[in-house]
Amino acid sequence: MPEITGRDLHLVKKALAIAVLAIERQPGPFQSVSDQNDMKALLDALIENDAELAHYAHAARIAVTGAPD
Repeated sequence: MPEITGRDLHLVKKALAIAVLAIERQPGPFQSVSDQNDMKALLDALIENDAELAHYAHAARIAVTGAPD
């Protein structure tokens, strides 16, 4: 697997945060909990601290809901 750094790493973190939130909001049988759990684990491994996690969670909410909070 290639090493991901810089802007590419930022985009991967943001995409994972958006995907986790989008899956969480998907009701019923089409909600892929196993994918969501794997994405959360990968995101947790990439995130360095709680402040960074809050940043990506906020960006994901904006992307998914269209509103900051």
